[in-house]
Amino acid sequence: MSNALSRRAALQALGIMGGSGLLARIAGAQEARGKIKLRPVQVSRSRVVRTIVGLRPFRASGYVVRSERLGEKTVVHHYGHGGCGVTLSWGTAELAVAEVASAGARAAAVLGCGAVGLATARLLQRRGIEATIYARELPPNTLSDVAGARWYPFDLFDSKVVSPEMVEGVWRASRVAYAAFKRMAGPTYGVFFRPTYMFQNSPLPKTSLLNLDSPVRDCLPGLRELLPEENPTPAKVTRTFETMMIEPAIYLPAVMRDHAKAGGRVVKREFRSAAELAELKEPVIVNCTGMGAATLFGDTELVPIKGQLTILKPQPEIDYVALPNGLYMFPRKDGIVLGGTFERGVSTMEPNRAAEERILTRHAKFFATL
Repeated sequence: MSNALSRRAALQALGIMGGSGLLARIAGAQEARGKIKLRPVQVSRSRVVRTIVGLRPFRASGYVVRSERLGEKTVVHHYGHGGCGVTLSWGTAELAVAEVASAGARAAAVLGCGAVGLATARLLQRRGIEATIYARELPPNTLSDVAGARWYPFDLFDSKVVSPEMVEGVWRASRVAYAAFKRMAGPTYGVFFRPTYMFQNSPLPKTSLLNLDSPVRDCLPGLRELLPEENPTPAKVTRTFETMMIEPAIYLPAVMRDHAKAGGRVVKREFRSAAELAELKEPVIVNCTGMGAATLFGDTELVPIKGQLTILKPQPEIDYVALPNGLYMFPRKDGIVLGGTFERGVSTMEPNRAAEERILTRHAKFFATL
């Protein structure tokens, strides 16, 4: 058997070439050891469609999933996912739903209609628990709608203060969520697998999830360094792997439809204080309000981290994800997404035009090297 066929058999045994088949090109490139051909994104001010802003609900110690009594009701808190609300939604929702079930409730109110609230509501329904969603904003106007939504458990905690138990919990929740999204792969839910290429000139930090000993390597299929002869750029540090991308404009409405088909109701309502929650008929309330938990329940650890995305006109021929030098490019049906920014403690919803210009300039410079 030839070396090429041996490599292919090994890849198939590992499951890398199964499913979507998108890693076949990566495997082929490894066998042929030829330079990878990536079509460049056309980056220019004239191609900008819009720039959108979102706030990540960040807690240095990590997300919250716990119960407390509020008068005659039980509140299950489920928030504080930082930049991983979409990524971890189905994983931490399992924990939140277990809390609801332990309270013996047959009906629950879910506060919030973003990715975390919707996953929670659907898992409640699967447990036979009636789930009514109460939210100030509905898709397409939630903060989840402006998420980059690349499956990647990052920007979630501060490694200097987080407990080992929380870190291990994150990896467990990551795997549960990854499996849930994988079952939804395809155009119905807007979940797609994309070959991904990271290029940078500085070494990866020891905490990077793209190191070859990554704690979630099993959820980054095909993770490896590019061979020097494969590298289409001058970058000194490279990685390639398969990314799961979730397109919010498709995914959120699809999950809302599932919730409705299962008999769920959605009530548009804003709560200005925890006292107002006593008016709800449901005995258990799941708090999936993200940054809203700071106002409703006084969580002083919550810090907004402002992020923004610049969307270019679509380029259907772009079918890969690029991560060049701290930036990112995601292809979507509605356009090419460019990021990123990380403004800790900033809660303004106005686009940072200086950051937008920096993102455009640096992406243009990168794609000119291809």
